Amino acid sequence: MRPRNFWPWVALGALLVFNLVFTQGFARLEFREGRLFGTLVDIFQNGAPVMLLAVGMTLVIALGGIDLSVGSVMALSGAVAALLMTEHAQPVPLAVVGALAVALGAGALNGVLVTHGGIQPIIVTLVMLVMGRGVAQTLTHDQKVRFEVPAFEFIGNGTVAGLPFPVLLVAAVALTVGLLLRNTATGLYLEAMGSNPRAARLSGLRVHVIQILAFMASGLCAGLAGLIAAADIKEADVANAGLYLELDAILAVVLGGTSLTGGRANLVGSLIGATFIQTLTTMLQMRGVITEHTLIIKALVALSVCFMQTPAFERWTRRLRSAEAA
Repeated sequence: MRPRNFWPWVALGALLVFNLVFTQGFARLEFREGRLFGTLVDIFQNGAPVMLLAVGMTLVIALGGIDLSVGSVMALSGAVAALLMTEHAQPVPLAVVGALAVALGAGALNGVLVTHGGIQPIIVTLVMLVMGRGVAQTLTHDQKVRFEVPAFEFIGNGTVAGLPFPVLLVAAVALTVGLLLRNTATGLYLEAMGSNPRAARLSGLRVHVIQILAFMASGLCAGLAGLIAAADIKEADVANAGLYLELDAILAVVLGGTSLTGGRANLVGSLIGATFIQTLTTMLQMRGVITEHTLIIKALVALSVCFMQTPAFERWTRRLRSAEAA
């Protein structure tokens, strides 16, 4: 019996070893001006938005749902924060709270439409994917909103003890969610509802409340990711912020071993999956691979890792071992 997350760890480990050996400068780390620099640091800093999205997506998928709207919520969150700081001259804390409140509201709306409206999650979040970015473009008049606010830029480019703030933010969010899943009844509720929603409902669980909270958590994670993305480039780019990142987040969760049919939430696996995706992207960029080829390679590698976690692959490896033993 292999330990949990065996194949995701193997895939990530193999990719890191390959790069350490064959990619020049991949392992170089240096500390200057009070900050740690290097490719490994860049992987975690640049991958922070997808990691945050993967945390929220894990909760939704564990319930048997899906959230396609996280990329648009990212764009909306960044736009709201930028507008509050520039056009309304609001302080950074209020801009952050306002942006996260909008993201929470989008998540809550998704949850209410799924639970009380009886609409399938893929339909609801697909509508929010379109509407969220449309609202962001309407608010900004489809223009980039630039700002020069050092306190807000810290969210995307700041450091604490030499480490990038986005990395620490991901660690704090993941640790909080992980503790909730392992040390409270939250994990049991998610597993029960994902495995058999009807049985969970008959057992007295407040299914609707838990589903709404899961979508709100996903929205909050998307809002945080949107703040990082906007602060990193010092502007709210509603046309491109979070574009297609919902697909990376879903892929990270699947690579991590969480089943799309619902059930157990594999948070560590999702973070491994997100790290794997960003490491692969960084490696291809360092090797000068063009974007079109990068997408193809990422798809093929991700498909291979997913296949390694299937029962069919397990049966194939068992037959191979039996043949070698014979």
